[in-house]
Amino acid sequence: MSEAAPITRSADVLIIGGGMAACWAAIMAAQAGAEVLLVDKGFVGTSGVTATGGPNHWWVAPEPGRREAAIEERYGRSFGLAERDWMARIIDETWRALPQLAGYYPFAGDGKGGTFYSGVRGPEYMRALRRFAQDAGVTILDHHPALELLLHADGSVAGAAGYARLEQQAWTVRAGAVVIATGGCAFRSGLIGSHGNSGDGLLMAAETGAVLSGMEFSISYSLSPAWNSTRTLPYFAARFFDAEGRELDVPPPMSGEAAHLRALARALDAGPVLADLSDAPDALKQGLRRIQPASLAPFERKRIDLFRDRFPVRLFGEGTVRGTGGLQIVGDGCETSVANLYAAGDSATRELVAGATSGGGAQNAAWALTSGRIAGAAAAAHARRTGRRGDTPVLAAGTAGLRPASTARLPDAGEGLPIIQSATIGYDAALWRCADKLVRHRDAVEAVWRTIADHGRAEGLGAVALREHAAMAACARWIVAAALARDESRGMHMRIDRPGTDPAQQSRLLVAGLDRVWTRPERPAAREIAA
Repeated sequence: MSEAAPITRSADVLIIGGGMAACWAAIMAAQAGAEVLLVDKGFVGTSGVTATGGPNHWWVAPEPGRREAAIEERYGRSFGLAERDWMARIIDETWRALPQLAGYYPFAGDGKGGTFYSGVRGPEYMRALRRFAQDAGVTILDHHPALELLLHADGSVAGAAGYARLEQQAWTVRAGAVVIATGGCAFRSGLIGSHGNSGDGLLMAAETGAVLSGMEFSISYSLSPAWNSTRTLPYFAARFFDAEGRELDVPPPMSGEAAHLRALARALDAGPVLADLSDAPDALKQGLRRIQPASLAPFERKRIDLFRDRFPVRLFGEGTVRGTGGLQIVGDGCETSVANLYAAGDSATRELVAGATSGGGAQNAAWALTSGRIAGAAAAAHARRTGRRGDTPVLAAGTAGLRPASTARLPDAGEGLPIIQSATIGYDAALWRCADKLVRHRDAVEAVWRTIADHGRAEGLGAVALREHAAMAACARWIVAAALARDESRGMHMRIDRPGTDPAQQSRLLVAGLDRVWTRPERPAAREIAA
C-alpha cells in the first residue's frame, strides 16, 4: 500500500520538540502575535525528561544583594565559562514567568502565607504547559517527528520536514523562523523519560551548518534502582554496600560529584551495589511522594520498602541532557549560528549559565523555561520582519539516513549503539578520559557514523529510527572530538592524563562538522591572553 500524499503546512514560527523549553517557546511566540506550530515526536505533555520528574527552578527573590550573591556562588562553579549577565537575565525571567502558570498549575503554599513557585511536579507541569499553549493559540501536532530542516538558497532555514506516525504521511512545514527544542542526547541509557532524547535537533541543525559548544561537558549520571531509572533525590541520604554486606567507601555527592561517581562506578564494575536509605531524614520520607512521585512506583511494584530494604542500584548516563553542551548561542535571542534558527533548553548549550558544570535541577530548569521564552519571542519578532517566504524554492538539508553518500542500503544501525554508548556514557570512557582512550573511541564511533552516512537510507518510520541512530553517532563524534581537544580537566570534563586546569584554556570550545569534525576555542586568543 502506497503512503498518502505529504501534508503541507506553514506558520510564522515552527517549534520542534515537546518538552518544557518547546512549550514555553511556543507560548511566548504565540503571545507575541505569531502563528505557531509545534511538532513533537511524542505527545506534548507526556514526552521528555521533565514530564517524569519534579523540577526545581533557580528562584531568587529581587531583594537587595540576594541575586548578586546567587550569581557569584554559581559563577564560582562555572570554571570561568558562564556569563553573569545571562545568569541575571535567567533569574529575572524565571521569577516573572512561573506565576503566569497559576491558572493552569496548582502551586502549593510556601508555609508563610505565600505561593511556592519554584518546585513543580513534572507530570502536572507539562499538562499545564500543554493547556497554556493551546489557549495561547498554538497548534500542536503530536507524533510528528521532524527528520530534517529545509533551507533557502541563501542558506537560511526555511522550515522542516518529517513523518506523521499515526497518519503514516510525510509532512512539510514552511516557516519564517524555527526553534530547535528537541532536548539533549542520553544515548538510550534508559534514563527515565529520555528514550526520545537522541540528539535529533543537534544533527538537523548541524546539517545546516550550525555550530555546537560545550560538548565535552557531558559527564553526568543518574543513580537509580538497577531495574528501573527513577529520579535521584533520595540518594543523597544513602549508604552503599556490596553483595556480601560490606559497606562501601562512597563519598556523598555534596563532597564532590566526581569522587562520588568514580567510587560508585568502581564498585559497580566489581559487582552489585546495594543502596540503604534507612537513615534518610523524616522530611525526605514524608515528602518524596509529593515531590517526585515517579521515584516510588518501581519499588511498590516489587514490594520493596525504599526506606527499609536494601536494593541494587546502577548509574544511568545522562549525556547532554544534564550535561551542558548543545548548539552555540550567538545572540541575545538564543539565535544559533544559522539564520532563522533558534535553540532552547537542552538543545542549546547551557554554558552561558552553568559553564563547565551541570546546572543541576535548578539552573537547568530555569534555563529550559527562560531560553524557551527568549527564543520564542525572538523567533516571532524575526518572522514578522522577514515573513515566511513560502513561495521560494527550498533545499532539504538531511543527509545521514536519508540521502547516503554512497550505495544505499538499510544498515542495522542498532549494532553501532553499544559502540556509541561505550564512547559517551561508559564509565571508563567518561570518568577516566585520556588521549589514548579517546582516540580509540573516536575511530570506533567514526566507523559507525560512516556506515550510516555512506549507506543508510530508510523511509517512513524506518527513517525516524535510522535518523535517531545517526544523531546519536553524530553527538558521540562531537563529544569525543571536544574531549580530545580540551587538553585539560575542567568541571565535569576529567582527563586522567591532564588532571590540571589550564588557565590558557578558559574559553568555550566549539565543535561542528559532519564529513569532517572540527574544533576551535570560541575565543582563539585565550592562550595568548593567558600567556
